[in-house]
Amino acid sequence: MTLSALVAAHARSHPDGIAFAEAAHDVALTWREYDERASAVAAVLAERYARGERVAIQMPDGPDVHVAMLACERAGLVGAGIGPRAGAREVDHLVAKTGARVLLTSLPDTTAGGALDATRSLARDELWFLNSTSGTTGLPKCVMHDQARWFAFHELAVASGELTADDVFMSLLPAPFGFGLWTGHCTPTILGAPCVLLERFDPTAAIRAIEQYRVTVLAAVSTQFVMMLNATELAEHGLSTLRVLFTGGEMVPADRAAEWEARTGSLVLQFYGSNETGALSATTTSDDEAVRLHSAGHVLAEMHVRLFDADTEVDVTESGGPGISACKGAVTCLGYYDDPAANVQLYTDDGWMRTGDLCTIDEHGVLFVVGRTSDFIIRGGKNLSAAVIEQECSTMPGVLLAAAVATPDDVFGERVCVFCAVAPSVSFTLDELRAHLAARGVGKELWPEHLVLVEGDLPRSSGNKVAKAQLRAQAKTL
Repeated sequence: MTLSALVAAHARSHPDGIAFAEAAHDVALTWREYDERASAVAAVLAERYARGERVAIQMPDGPDVHVAMLACERAGLVGAGIGPRAGAREVDHLVAKTGARVLLTSLPDTTAGGALDATRSLARDELWFLNSTSGTTGLPKCVMHDQARWFAFHELAVASGELTADDVFMSLLPAPFGFGLWTGHCTPTILGAPCVLLERFDPTAAIRAIEQYRVTVLAAVSTQFVMMLNATELAEHGLSTLRVLFTGGEMVPADRAAEWEARTGSLVLQFYGSNETGALSATTTSDDEAVRLHSAGHVLAEMHVRLFDADTEVDVTESGGPGISACKGAVTCLGYYDDPAANVQLYTDDGWMRTGDLCTIDEHGVLFVVGRTSDFIIRGGKNLSAAVIEQECSTMPGVLLAAAVATPDDVFGERVCVFCAVAPSVSFTLDELRAHLAARGVGKELWPEHLVLVEGDLPRSSGNKVAKAQLRAQAKTL
């Protein structure tokens, strides 16, 4: 079955059951309403666009974005998801890159819609969805998904968290991205379970919604659950119904994860992987605390995980690494859309999909991430390319050279610090730099949060490259 067929089945078997609830506005969508709205929107789209064409979707995280995604599936159209916080330049790029015929920022008027041809609906193994992923240079790449990979991922999730139709989900992730796709759009629908959403994350609102809707399964990046731990509201609400927190997207802070378990009574679980690879390893409810909180979990046999030497691409799996982790299996994506050069970088010569992370695997099959080869700053679960930030900041008048590095942060994991080499007498503030980036249409996620001006040149290594290790050490003191 497909997601579309499952929604129709739920609409018949329990029409008044809740499919989605948006907590901030106290809006609920039943399975019958979800089914009917999606069909009405699909009919409108099908009248305007040929099967297989792309429809870009940039909408807030509420029930409507899921209606739009399901409508595209039913109309035989490929959804192209764009994060709600994407800047104008990123939106323009993704619309052009995917060849989208239209950008939906809200649901279209369906009063004049006709009948829907059910034969147009996408099959489980067809190209179904496109979303973006951060690149080390340039604008985002587009990742191709079929539904089959997310049905396979769902099976892993059920086993990891002992998930059932009796669970109540809450997904705090943007719907178009991998973590949001499985926790908001796919797994709850496959199970026929309700999913609670927040249009915009707020730790206090999330805590109250967990209690109001008696949420049992929460999905949040590490930054979000740390912010919830820091909220005074948590002491007033025990979150007694919660039994599992799925987190990830960035390094999980073990001490805060242990605190979460102690204060809420729920287990902290994670999948290690990416938008492209899906999952290479996972922690489960049967794992002990050492595995759950201090590793990326046991490698998944069905993903055939390998480690490759970073320089020679020799398989070093037997030695336990360290090496670049890679995999082959049912939960990987279909590659990058219309981007042969990027696909060459994604795959090894013999077809293993790379992660870009340096990992080790111990004698018990437990995977540890020990470093990364790409120059990314991971802020709040979002991979931010240092090269892209540097490129944009270098357009600021008076900047000779820019270097972006991560500075540690207790809440967001990492924040963006930019060092700008400037000509003598040139001076500007962080706010002025950010205003410049805003005027260029650069999304807020790429705006630096710390700025250091250096007159002349940035420090250099012996090879005359910017000494980023030195800058990172300095950034830690800010």
